[in-house]
Amino acid sequence: MPPHLSADRPAPQPPERDAVDVLIDQTLRLRGDVDAVRRDTVLIDEDDPQLLWQRALCELAVHHLDDLGAHLGQLKEGLPPGDAEQLAEEPEAAQEKPFDEPQPGSLLSRVGSAEWNLLTDEVSWSDELFQIFGRSPQAGPLSLDELPSVLFPEDQPLLTSLVTACLVDGKPIDGEFRILRADGRMRTLHMMGEPVLDADGCTASMWAVLRDVSELRRSQRMVGRTRESIRRHQHMAQTERRMAVELQETVLPPWRGSLRLPQQGPGALDVASHYLPSDSSALIGGDWYDALELPDGRTLLTVGDLTGHGIPATTAMAMLLGALRGMAVAGIEPGALMGHLNQLLQSSAQPALGSAVCCRFDPATGTLAWSQAGHPAPLLFRNGAGRPLPPPDGVLLGAASGVAYEQDEVHLLPGDVLVLHTDGLTRRSDRGAGPEALLGLAPRFAEARTAQECVRTVVEEFGGTERLDDACVLVARIGA
Repeated sequence: MPPHLSADRPAPQPPERDAVDVLIDQTLRLRGDVDAVRRDTVLIDEDDPQLLWQRALCELAVHHLDDLGAHLGQLKEGLPPGDAEQLAEEPEAAQEKPFDEPQPGSLLSRVGSAEWNLLTDEVSWSDELFQIFGRSPQAGPLSLDELPSVLFPEDQPLLTSLVTACLVDGKPIDGEFRILRADGRMRTLHMMGEPVLDADGCTASMWAVLRDVSELRRSQRMVGRTRESIRRHQHMAQTERRMAVELQETVLPPWRGSLRLPQQGPGALDVASHYLPSDSSALIGGDWYDALELPDGRTLLTVGDLTGHGIPATTAMAMLLGALRGMAVAGIEPGALMGHLNQLLQSSAQPALGSAVCCRFDPATGTLAWSQAGHPAPLLFRNGAGRPLPPPDGVLLGAASGVAYEQDEVHLLPGDVLVLHTDGLTRRSDRGAGPEALLGLAPRFAEARTAQECVRTVVEEFGGTERLDDACVLVARIGA
């Protein structure tokens, strides 16, 4: 295609070939890097919106770089042979070539050029443009009057507006429309054109470059869909978290600060507790804690944890904690109580696994009867030293049917501190699982005057660092 005199600027000079080679080399290297990232995102979880978003962005970047590489390649090669022949004063008849559909993924076939001469009614298309339109060169190019016939009806007014602006008003055009090829395939084309002026400054013809941006637009739509999917996913996650928090706050004990149980009589427990949310999960887990005065004057102490997060976990936790409270009020022993909870989880419509510890303290005798189901044992602190209580046998709740849970007893003394916690408290990224970190707080517990001071000590030690799971801690200090 010959260089044209633009309506508003002279034709630019071609760049140096060395500079184009450098740009091509840089583009190829960047294309390879992006493609390597794209290959890593091929085998992904289709349900993960974040990974779908990453893959869509990689696809979009690859298409952009492909187009850039194609343009730089054309810039380096100069005018196509068919266009160069048109520069001759007496062009020879070009040999007709059989029409060939471009191969999938072909880069140079994505960009073609055309000129519509208003004075002679001649139309010239590059070979690439015939390929883009899926049209045989033997059929000839489409005139400006014929061009709208291959467009989608809703896009035809846009083309008419663009052509009118170019030919009548002498303005450069830049627009996008969709065509329906003879083979039934829809393609999206981006057209940029300018009026070509004659010596008197009148519009003699219209010259345009058309680029097939179908794959690019497909990638952009994928990016848009994944962006919207992520927004919906985030909204649903925020809604689920809010509902889970509200449910958890409704089920867990409403008291804050220290609680005296039973409220009357000697040997009462000074009880305090705290819930620590996870730093690595946006959802609330199934952890619970509870302290409850029983009708016979004894006190129930319990903590537990169910697998999972969000509404399913908090719903199952609410069911389990409600059943535990009811059986404890009915006077069922801790060991038998654990067996009933295990059976409840086994028969639940949404099976889950859980760990728990259930204690019943008698202030009249100072006896603590307790049972556990795959849960960290309570820690007993006495005279500035701490140790875990030897655990009775008990498997995870929901893990097996028909199992029996042992029950043990320990005698507590005035001034003893009993710490119940879920395993998320000590399972942190900067230290291994286990009670060692909690046992190291024994000197500070010995100096504390209330259970609430002990809880504050635990929060100071464990609340400001990364934690892999939600956690609960309940501290009971035996009074005189």
